[in-house]
Amino acid sequence: MTWNFSLNKTQSNTYIIDMKKTILLLLSIFITSTQFLQAQIPVVAKAQSESILIVGATLHIGTGKKIIDGAIGFDNGVINYVGSDTQVDRQKYKTIIDAKNKHIYPAFIAPNSTLGLMEIGAVRATKDYREVGFFNPHIRAIVAYNAESKITTTVRSNGVLMGQITPRGGRISGQSSIVQFDAWDWEDAIVKEDDGMHLNWPRTRKWDYETRKMKDNEDYQKDIDEIEDFIKKSRAYLKDVNRKKSVNLRFQAMNSILENNKNLYLHARDVRQIIDAVSFCQTHKLKNVVLVSAYDAWRVADLLKDNNISVMLPRVHGLPHRMDEDIDLPYKMAKKLQDAGVLFCLENQGDMAEMNTRNLPFLAGTCVAYGLTVEEAIATISLNTAKILGIDDLYGSLGTGKKASLFISTGDALDMLTNNVERAFIDGRDVDMNNLQKMLYEKFQKRVK
Repeated sequence: MTWNFSLNKTQSNTYIIDMKKTILLLLSIFITSTQFLQAQIPVVAKAQSESILIVGATLHIGTGKKIIDGAIGFDNGVINYVGSDTQVDRQKYKTIIDAKNKHIYPAFIAPNSTLGLMEIGAVRATKDYREVGFFNPHIRAIVAYNAESKITTTVRSNGVLMGQITPRGGRISGQSSIVQFDAWDWEDAIVKEDDGMHLNWPRTRKWDYETRKMKDNEDYQKDIDEIEDFIKKSRAYLKDVNRKKSVNLRFQAMNSILENNKNLYLHARDVRQIIDAVSFCQTHKLKNVVLVSAYDAWRVADLLKDNNISVMLPRVHGLPHRMDEDIDLPYKMAKKLQDAGVLFCLENQGDMAEMNTRNLPFLAGTCVAYGLTVEEAIATISLNTAKILGIDDLYGSLGTGKKASLFISTGDALDMLTNNVERAFIDGRDVDMNNLQKMLYEKFQKRVK
């Protein structure tokens, strides 16, 4: 069969005109779409090119101290001056920012977070925080991290500029990594890669679907025995000189924990879980232990302090777990741990955890209302977190030699009524603070009523 596509001159001219219109239309759509996407996801900031000095602000150092009428200077992404505004040599800096009556804070850090691992809870394709299987020490959450998440840009608006990206599920979920929230991709985002392993300690009680009540977990000891068996098999594998002939990625990944080269993040809530988990770690000589979501940590504070175990305190904006507990107990737990001398930080695991990461400063603000000083509360989401994660040599506080990751707020960053982050820097890079929510806010502000 032969097809004839020949056109006369009039038809040919009409065809060319239509094609030009189509190309122009597609080009217009492309340009509009590109501009729309750029408005939603700000371009990653360029490396610091000139020295910057911020003057006149109140500096919240992160160590429990503050400097009124202070100044902070940085160059090549590193802080080189922290002190009085009146004593700094302004001639050494090319750009000077006046922050009179404003506040400067170190970057807030969100530990135990799934930010960037899930975008829309109702869409399975956007969930990357959990893998199949029960023992997954070889799983690395960082490779699934989405640096272009629209949620991340909204979180930065409250000064949360860094986070620990953490896997979920199973008995051993896998390995977390620490990232900064202004990057092109996950490799570019990394601050500390594979910082530790996450072990979910067995529950002492579980939900009975028949009686619709909580009951004792009859398999509790069996579950612990499974962990012990996995550790013994891992040790045996790592001691086997012929293991290269038959590679087991799960056992091989346990080496860093068994050799105590990385943190072991133990997710345990109630007293019995915590005591049993600590005893288990002592028996198997596991060190660098951090308790995560440890609701009852304050009840065994002496045990934790004696064993040099730090704590990630669960979301304080919540109800007590037991009927006979004070209604405001979650708000007071930070003060109890502070008084006991236990190193702790705040985390935000729970419902809608990704977008609620922006509320991390306000969790600290609630702790101020229930006993902590403002500077102590700031430390719970900055320096304390950095110490626990092992990045305090470069992050977590404002000090010479540290990375220039900080932000300027016109009000109290821990108070949702006055907090207003107007500028932020990550490793000295001036971050674009725009995001989709701000864009929509500005759009509907212009709506004719």
